[in-house]
Amino acid sequence: MNKKLNIGDPLMLAVVFGMITFGLVMIFSASSYTAGLQYGNVFYYVKRQLFTVAIGTIMMGLISRLDYHRILKYAWPLHGFSLLMLAAVFLIGTASHGQKRWIYIGPVGFQPSEFAKFILIIFLAAMCSAAEPLMKKWRGIILMFVCVMPAAAMVMATNLSTGVIILGLSFIIIFTASRKWVPFLALTGMGIAMMGVFLKLAAYRVDRIEAWLNVETHPKGYQTRQALFAIGSGGFFGCGYGKSIQKLAYVPEAHNDMIFSIICEEWGLFGAVIIIALFIVLIWRCAVTAMTARDLQGALLVIGVMAHIGLQMIINIAVVTNSIPNTGVPLPFISYGGTSLIFLMCEIGIIQNVARQGKGSIS
Repeated sequence: MNKKLNIGDPLMLAVVFGMITFGLVMIFSASSYTAGLQYGNVFYYVKRQLFTVAIGTIMMGLISRLDYHRILKYAWPLHGFSLLMLAAVFLIGTASHGQKRWIYIGPVGFQPSEFAKFILIIFLAAMCSAAEPLMKKWRGIILMFVCVMPAAAMVMATNLSTGVIILGLSFIIIFTASRKWVPFLALTGMGIAMMGVFLKLAAYRVDRIEAWLNVETHPKGYQTRQALFAIGSGGFFGCGYGKSIQKLAYVPEAHNDMIFSIICEEWGLFGAVIIIALFIVLIWRCAVTAMTARDLQGALLVIGVMAHIGLQMIINIAVVTNSIPNTGVPLPFISYGGTSLIFLMCEIGIIQNVARQGKGSIS
């Protein structure tokens, strides 16, 4: 039975809030021990995440009701403001893990790179759709990447993994708008070369590659080793909720970037497969919404969000399983992290907005 897209996509919302709820459950399990030691309150991180969910839900609701064409009209000012915020990190930013990535206003911390990802999706959707005829030529494709590079370069200077996600989602949006293969093969080579340059600019990034190649013995492979211990000890069905050993200060950032390892330990391969299946359903719903979008602008917005969620999920799980070098990327909707979750929920609001105005039907 088909249903018109005038009420958005209820299945997508169910999946998103299901993952958020499971994330809250796992954040409590993964953080209660360290939160009790550090703050004297086992619910410390869960309470903060609940506050974030409330803000994100309000923002998602507002964005889903505001016509996305009106949002796209402000693409240039929003992009300019995003660049200013990224530049401000170098001047007044607060260091995290040795790199300036946060801006604090009183007690409230804010990660401009998360805001930049959200705004870049809006900016590229507006630009690529406005220059649709030009996107069939090399000149248009290169122009779009030139517009992206200031944001990507500033982010990559302090956070290579987030910079890679920015380049990746930009690549996918621009490719969708142009559908030209040859320019993208050339640009892929240039992107790989640029990543090599950024790796050489910071010794700690080279150390991470060495730790990845020698995870059993390298001193900086400790976090990944412990995550692998957690995954291996979970077996098929896990040791049971709340019974993880590795979360007891063995796995650093257990409630954040490494939460997937605790899921595997407590819920086993079964739990890991369920989480991956939920992401696949979410990406499928994004694809359906993009295909039934009313116009190219809406389709590109959804493609951008789909690329962001998909890339971030793949990178997080690949890091936890030691498939790629260790880098700090949270698992979407599940890991602890206020700025990331708020803007991910804003992106879901954008998709619901496009779905409500879709020209087709959703099955």
